[in-house]
Amino acid sequence: MKAVPYVDMAAQFAAERDTLMPLVESVLAGGMWVGGDAVPAFEDAAVAYTGAKHCVGVSSGTDALILSLLALDIGPGDEVITPPNSFVASTAAIAHVGATPVFADVAADQNFDPAAVAAAVTPRTRAIMPVHLTGRLCDMAGILAVARDHGLKVIEDAAQAIGAHIDGRQAGTFGDAGCFSAHPLKNLNAAGDAGFVLTDDDALADRLRRLRNNGLVDRDTVVEWGFVSRLDSLQAVILSHRLGYLDTVIAARRANADRYRAGLDPAHVFVPEDAPNSFATYHTFVIQVDRRDALKEYLAGMGIGTAIHYPVPIHLQPAARSLGHGPGDFPVAERQAGRILSLPINQHLSADDIDRVIAAVNGFFQ
Repeated sequence: MKAVPYVDMAAQFAAERDTLMPLVESVLAGGMWVGGDAVPAFEDAAVAYTGAKHCVGVSSGTDALILSLLALDIGPGDEVITPPNSFVASTAAIAHVGATPVFADVAADQNFDPAAVAAAVTPRTRAIMPVHLTGRLCDMAGILAVARDHGLKVIEDAAQAIGAHIDGRQAGTFGDAGCFSAHPLKNLNAAGDAGFVLTDDDALADRLRRLRNNGLVDRDTVVEWGFVSRLDSLQAVILSHRLGYLDTVIAARRANADRYRAGLDPAHVFVPEDAPNSFATYHTFVIQVDRRDALKEYLAGMGIGTAIHYPVPIHLQPAARSLGHGPGDFPVAERQAGRILSLPINQHLSADDIDRVIAAVNGFFQ
């Protein structure tokens, strides 16, 4: 029986090999593996795609978050509100700059609940870090209203959401900074770790460019202590190439999501929906079910790959013990952590593959 893989990196490379490899070879042959024209070319392409004023390429999505926090002068004594159900990098970035992560619970769609965010604000709060989980945008109108009411910065963790939008406004362009990952598993992916930051703030963009490159303003002048967090030329040329067909990737994933919604039994499976006026990109397709672990094992036995994003909320991780949280503090996120399951949705799956997954999931509950 043919397997249904959760991801298929080999299929992606096979489909683009003839067009991608000459670009890779041109970078390697040119000798400018750090610096050169490839990085600004990608940054310009990302600006054109998203409508942001600036794009600053960096070495990972985590670095995008850390550098954005630092560039906004957020550090010790400050609090940043973020959800407990994200990938750990969101919270880790806050901790790395010396600020305190403050969690706010999520809604049924796994994204930030603006009312919970408002309730988490204290006199020490400096910023809100919404996470556009699974490629679906948070309620940005609600979050921006909280930020305006309290004079807070907004740093979007848009790692999973390139191409998602609300009424045409792209993920990563709502706040002061929008942070993206181009990890190999993302819809827009590099051949390794990479990331970038979007912003409309000229001064913020300039500082991000300094911070990613040791704090240098020229080869011999350091104006602040920075990092080696540059996007390299090889990853940049790969990202430019893949940005050119990103909309095709998103369309395929959305078609797979529509097929799942039409076929999965709503009596047993809670499926994600696009919010009104919102366009989701389905980095992952996360269902919520009872008996999740048994279903995952059952599907594995049928050759169907799945994943869990994420099984342990961040506030219950060992690294978060100093924050003083325990079970029951964020009940929605905790309940979802025991019910969520990511089904295969990659763009290389056929309609027959999706139908096979649907039949297997529905059959499990019969």
